[in-house]
Formats: sequence, C-alpha cells, structure tokens
Amino acid sequence: MNLDAVRTFVAAVDAGQFQDAAAALSITQQAVSKRIAALEKDLGVRLFTRTARGTHLTVDGQTFLPHARELLRAEARADASVRPGRRALRVDVHSRRIAPAVLLQDFHRAYPRIELDVVTLDADVHAAMAAVEAGTVDATFHAVTVAARRLPAAIRTTRVIDEHHELLVGPRHALANARTVTPAQLADHRIWMPGMAPGTEWADYYDELAAAFGLTIDLVGPVFGNEALLAEIADSAELATLAGERTRYLWPDSYDLRRVPVRDPAPIYPMSLIWRDDNPHPALRALCDYLASRRAQAPDIEVWLPPWGE
Repeated sequence: MNLDAVRTFVAAVDAGQFQDAAAALSITQQAVSKRIAALEKDLGVRLFTRTARGTHLTVDGQTFLPHARELLRAEARADASVRPGRRALRVDVHSRRIAPAVLLQDFHRAYPRIELDVVTLDADVHAAMAAVEAGTVDATFHAVTVAARRLPAAIRTTRVIDEHHELLVGPRHALANARTVTPAQLADHRIWMPGMAPGTEWADYYDELAAAFGLTIDLVGPVFGNEALLAEIADSAELATLAGERTRYLWPDSYDLRRVPVRDPAPIYPMSLIWRDDNPHPALRALCDYLASRRAQAPDIEVWLPPWGE
C-alpha cells in the first residue's frame, strides 16, 4: 500500500475538498485525484462520493479512515525510532558497577533531555568494537590496547577515563588502617582477582601492572560473584583485591571493608569511548565533550600507565 496515497486520503478527509488537500500537500489537485483513484483501485472499493458541494466518505471510506491514520502514526514512529537525535543514544558500559556507568549517570543528570539506552554487553574490547561497527550500539567504553592504525577504518576512539585504583581489604589486613598505599607496598601482599579471562584488555593491563611493580595477582579459584568475593576478603587477614576508584560495591556494615587509595605513583586504568566515525547521532558529540571536560578536572598527581595507554 502506497503511504503517500494513504497520506493524501487522510488530508482530503481533513480538508473536506481535494483542492484544499492539494494546497496542504503542495501538490496539484490532479495529483490528489490520481492518488485517491490508485488507492481505491488497490483496495477494490470506493472511498469517496463526489458531489457539487465537495467530497464525502463512503461507508468503506469511514471504515478505512481510522486504520489509515494508524498507518501514518506507525510510519512516524518507525521514522523517529532510527532518525538521529530522535531515538535514544545506545551506550554499552560493560558493567553497571564501574566508572563508565557512573559517569554516564552523571551525564544524564547534566543533560536529562538526552535519552539514553544503557546496555551491558558481556564482551571484551574486540567484540564490543564489532558491536559498534555493526551498529548494535552507538558507543562503548573499553581500554584500547592496540594502535589506532590497526583499528577498523570506521572506528574512532578517544581516551575519556583515567580510573585510579583502591585496595579493598578487610579490617584484619595489615594495610587496613593505611591512609594510602604505594604499588611497592603491595608487592608483599596477595592480590586476589579470580576469574579474570586471559587475553582480555583488563588481563593485559594487570599483567603489565604486576610486571612493573612485582605484584602477585592471584587468579586461582572459582567465581561465585562479587558478594562471595567481598565476604571472603572481609573475613581474611591476607586477601586483598583492587577496585576502581568509582566502582560501586555494597556490603553489610559488619564486613567493615576498607578502600585504600593506591598512590606514588597512582596506577591508571585508561578507558576510551569507542564509536563509528559516520554515526550522526547529535548526542554523541555532547557525550564526548562532557567526558573530556570531566577528565580535564582530574587531579595532577604522579601516575603510572601501561605502555599501550601512554
């Protein structure tokens, strides 16, 4: 069914005369008549009776009218669902606990009129980048461990998050009461991070961190979830783990867990926003500008970065 013909039919009904419908649609009266005739032929019924005093709907025309209006509403909804600036900006944050999700929520507070569709793809940087390239999401946050020249031609990245670390320990741990700890101090302690998948960008990062400061990062053990990990650390005098400064964890008060900033130097986990260069969604620029301004406000302290993050 030709939607232009349907649109012309509705315009003729609303205007009352083909001449007025033609003016409203910026076409000729002859074009209106041809479109209505084609629609009637397609449907196999007469939609209008024509008299000297104008046009009137037939019974079939009256029956068809509400469906015609719904067809035009569906067309408008379909158009708005994909037209840049009208649909929500779809952004992958990987996990709703970590820095990208926190910053995206801050962005939403600053720009509440921009619609966001926040998703959590269970994917490393390569799979997430493929989702961006395919148009499944508009943007994603990940550490980019490869040179820009090796990225797909359409992909663009910009570093937007420098995430500091905190040591997460229970109340009986030797570093529980420290105001800050250095990476060198951590060399004497077991950092427990079970379940880290080899070959991911975060595994590459922690390999570099461990090599730079002589850390022991223990990946051994089954993964029972964050709640179980926190319970184990709270009950141990030896176990500790590393968490992003903006990572959101919740635990019972009885755990008395401590978050101790790592400084001198402060290891940085660098994360980039990844998007397609040809994505016209106007909210992408607003998001990039906001994230750049937040990164510019970071404190000027001595930091450590992996070689691929510099």
